[in-house]
Amino acid sequence: MTSQTTNLDSRAFNWRRVTRHPALMEYRRLAFLVAAVNLAVFVTGLRDGRWITEGAYALGPIADMALINLSLGILIRQQRVVNALFWLATRVPVTWPLWIRWGAGKVFHFGGLHSGGTVAGTIWFGFLLFGMGSNRLEGAALPSDLTLGLSAAMIALMTLMIISALGPIRARFHNMFEKIHRFAGWSVLGLFWAQTVSLTRDTGGELLHAPAFWMLCLITLSIVSPWLTLKRVDVEIVKPSNHAVLARFNYGDTPFPGSSNAISHTPFGEYHSFANIPAPDQAGYRLAISRAGDWTGRFIDNPPKKVWVKGITTSGVARIEVLFRKVVYVGTGSGIGPILPHLLAGDVPNRLIWSTRSPRATYGDALVDEIEAHTESPLIWDTDARGKPNLSALALQAVRDSGAEAVIVISNQKLTRRVVHDMESLGIPAYGAIWDS
Repeated sequence: MTSQTTNLDSRAFNWRRVTRHPALMEYRRLAFLVAAVNLAVFVTGLRDGRWITEGAYALGPIADMALINLSLGILIRQQRVVNALFWLATRVPVTWPLWIRWGAGKVFHFGGLHSGGTVAGTIWFGFLLFGMGSNRLEGAALPSDLTLGLSAAMIALMTLMIISALGPIRARFHNMFEKIHRFAGWSVLGLFWAQTVSLTRDTGGELLHAPAFWMLCLITLSIVSPWLTLKRVDVEIVKPSNHAVLARFNYGDTPFPGSSNAISHTPFGEYHSFANIPAPDQAGYRLAISRAGDWTGRFIDNPPKKVWVKGITTSGVARIEVLFRKVVYVGTGSGIGPILPHLLAGDVPNRLIWSTRSPRATYGDALVDEIEAHTESPLIWDTDARGKPNLSALALQAVRDSGAEAVIVISNQKLTRRVVHDMESLGIPAYGAIWDS
């Protein structure tokens, strides 16, 4: 029935199957935009002689382009900048046309600027190193060997970071990706400082007058600031089953619905982010943690009494619910975690579809009762009893029955992309994580 309706509607709007395909999602469009702008600047510079003057490479303009791109790539992922972007996007009133609100809700695709900026910045740095080497081969005394060596080390580490961040590699070796990004990133920052000082000395300039100095100060503050919030806190674990736990925190911080925090067993170890579950009129918050790998398995099997919490509470996908008059939430398994705080807050009317195995046995009666008490006619689908559902068909039916304007999906990557694509192919705004971090 509904699945047949979905297929018919997909054929009727077949052009959207292409334009709204995950391969063309806003994240990739932003990355392409950064690449296109940089290519245009490079070509224009070649035409105008900006990169080569008097037979030598103009290192200053090339270095400026590298710095601009790297600054964009780093600063756009800073938690306070992310929260500011979400705040700005969610100022759009629900009285505005749906297509404007649909676009504003894609704010979480800002990661395209991160990847685009860092890749472009690395390429510009490669061009800078090439220019430095060429100038030296043509007999120039500067830059110094130290500056050349520092630049080469930076490029090698940045290239390693980019390779480790490629989708298939990051998915297969995620822990390695996290460590490379953290420790290689810190090393690049230190080398960047050393290179800036060395290059300033080479040219006889003053460090305080160099634009790179002040931009590096801003980048350094951006990277360091989340670590200044690092704290070791008590955690109370409720374990309804061997598949999932609810971790409760109350250390003086009550985050907002639609946010996340990162936790770890050690201060500089492996951090994992989970959606915060605050409850109205209650201090503190909870995290829903399901068994989904070695780290979560150890957390569930040996619940800690204390954990480290790092970073600034950061906005997530579901925060964009306020752009719509009514939304349908689609969640699977522990995806109920990011959804629950919105059900509890009740800021936006909603309908819930939650597909999970043995919900009461896995997550406990208290949690299921809480869900049922805070949303209109929730559909809780027990996959052990009923098998896996067609979530796209269920979401479409819920939209039509309730008059919802958008669908928000919290699931694994494959299901999220499928449901988002199916809904947007039908002209229904849909949102879900894009796994860009």
